[in-house]
Amino acid sequence: MSGDLFAPQIPAEVANRRPLADRLRPTTIAQVTGQPHLTGEEGVLRRMIESGSLGSMIFWGPPGTGKTTVARLLSGEAGLAFEQISAIFSGVADLKKVFEAARTRRMNGRQTLLFVDEIHRFNRAQQDSFLPVMEDGTIILVGATTENPSFELNAALLSRARVLTFKPHDEESLMELLKRAEEAEAKPLPLDEDARLSLLRMADGDGRAVLTLAEEVWRAAREGEVFNTEGLTRIVQRRAPVYDKGQDGHYNLISALHKSVRGSDPDAALYYLARMLDAGEDPLYLGRRLVRMAVEDIGLADPQALVICNAAKDAYDYLGSPEGELALAQACVYLATAPKSNAVYTAYKSAMRAAKENGSLLPPKHILNAPTKLMKGEGYGDGYRYDHDEPDAFSGQDYFPEKMGRTTFYDPPDRGFERDIRKRLDWWSKLRRERNPR
Repeated sequence: MSGDLFAPQIPAEVANRRPLADRLRPTTIAQVTGQPHLTGEEGVLRRMIESGSLGSMIFWGPPGTGKTTVARLLSGEAGLAFEQISAIFSGVADLKKVFEAARTRRMNGRQTLLFVDEIHRFNRAQQDSFLPVMEDGTIILVGATTENPSFELNAALLSRARVLTFKPHDEESLMELLKRAEEAEAKPLPLDEDARLSLLRMADGDGRAVLTLAEEVWRAAREGEVFNTEGLTRIVQRRAPVYDKGQDGHYNLISALHKSVRGSDPDAALYYLARMLDAGEDPLYLGRRLVRMAVEDIGLADPQALVICNAAKDAYDYLGSPEGELALAQACVYLATAPKSNAVYTAYKSAMRAAKENGSLLPPKHILNAPTKLMKGEGYGDGYRYDHDEPDAFSGQDYFPEKMGRTTFYDPPDRGFERDIRKRLDWWSKLRRERNPR
């Protein structure tokens, strides 16, 4: 078997013109960096190789974390034939050809590892086509996806494959990749220490990106030139943050923003707001989410929160970007520093549950209008007491259906404005007991 797992033999002068990231691909599992939980001495994949029991897997992780490379290395170290297809460019006819070739190999005593890049791009029917060839051992499937498998892949496929998570490269593993690049190029990267750290941040956990950026720096540097952070930014024109507004990046960051507000951390909340704006998120979407936070997590502990968030949304709509984004930042900080209460949110959910469970119960007759004689004769409106004519403008009557009985949904905490609401409710409860003894 050829020592080069990744390409046919080509002249050295041509090979040296290949992208740096391609030239530095690991040739053994032990050389893979950034995924010690998978490829380290005690990693899951190392154990599978040593035991000789590879099964079908889904590799889930962001770009540039080694999913394709690891799949190729697995096939080599396990002695399996390697087939690769991309769900973007392949259809049912391509799958049939691959399955037939795998069946032929199996008849000759060799198993096939089929690597499917972007497997989440296959529709449900195409995903189902893998099931029989996985079950009878025709192929060992390794699918790669940047999207959450729980949402994008069939349950039947997931039940037959183990999901392994590839993590973004941390600073240490990115440093290791730069060190390997400098050894391969036999020269140091022309960056000062701060610029080197900036390069790592620009890579955003993507190993392929850090090597591509390093290559750009070497191409741009003149003899003896060393770039600082400003020079680096000018040369590479800054790589856009990894962020997909419709997928996991979007949901992860909005979740982080919401929980930072709920946790009363204005600094973290501002950071995630800035991350999303910087990545191109629609500011009005963020305005709507801030309104949601105001009613879910602040509620009546500070009734002004909803007013301010609506005003911030309107201000952005009026001013546009970038001036209007400051109004969103102001609302974000206001929410994070406001007293917190989910009492109304909880009360609403409890009331909705009670409404569904108790059916169409008739309200008590004393609070029903009686526009006809028949309804009067049925007792509609009998005994109703007009609260404004009662002492303290409070009658204390029961307004729940008779078959349901009085129920408490709203239980405000002793925080913020709800402290005053709590006092009122306690006062009315006392009057109710005094004026309507049972």
